[in-house]
Amino acid sequence: MPSPAPLPASACAVIVAGGTGERFGSAAGKQMVRAGGRSVLAHTTAAFDDAITIGHVVVVCSPGRVEEYRQEALSACISGTPLAFVSGGDTRGDSVANGIRAIPDGFNMVAVHDGARPLITAQVIDLAVEALATEEIDGVVVGHPLYDTLKETDGTNVLRTADRTKYWIAQTPQVFSVATLRAAYDRAHEAGWSGTDDASYVEAAGGVVRMLEGPRSNLKVTVAEDIEIVEAILANRERRACT
Repeated sequence: MPSPAPLPASACAVIVAGGTGERFGSAAGKQMVRAGGRSVLAHTTAAFDDAITIGHVVVVCSPGRVEEYRQEALSACISGTPLAFVSGGDTRGDSVANGIRAIPDGFNMVAVHDGARPLITAQVIDLAVEALATEEIDGVVVGHPLYDTLKETDGTNVLRTADRTKYWIAQTPQVFSVATLRAAYDRAHEAGWSGTDDASYVEAAGGVVRMLEGPRSNLKVTVAEDIEIVEAILANRERRACT
């Protein structure tokens, strides 16, 4: 990927790390599971700390675990990017809303990221922020085209095979102007509606959202076997860095 244009400290990140990890099967939550010598949360926070476009990070975490998450995230921030911590809500949408309310004045863009995506890189973050800053659009979603065949079913039986050329896998970060995302969330709250990702709120408000192709390795840790994949990718990155 090409290097982004310099946009130093132009965006605030909101890292959503308040999930309970029920599908993962860990009482401590998947954010605290270790891979490659660090917790999932530490890997995620470190990438945003390294990104030149990020000037502040808000970590949204489980109520009652703020101090625990604070210590884990701070251990990963070598560059000294300021961190703030807020409690999450009952749903992901509530948690993001809490996070964007905590964005300090002076930041016009926000990059929302799943705390359980520890393989994100600073380069991809910077490219996503640059894309929003330089194009006349309302949002940028990192993701990649769908390569597998997509089947629609009634639960078991296949109803049809979709045209996969029209579909992308949406990941994070997802980048918006702060004002746009706040207004989209306010509108959805008033309507009693919730989306499955941040872009869906902006789309519902009529915004133009563009996909930015990122690496397929930017996976979301959901079940226990995902950690084996994360560790393998981290080990490969370390080997390449040493050659």
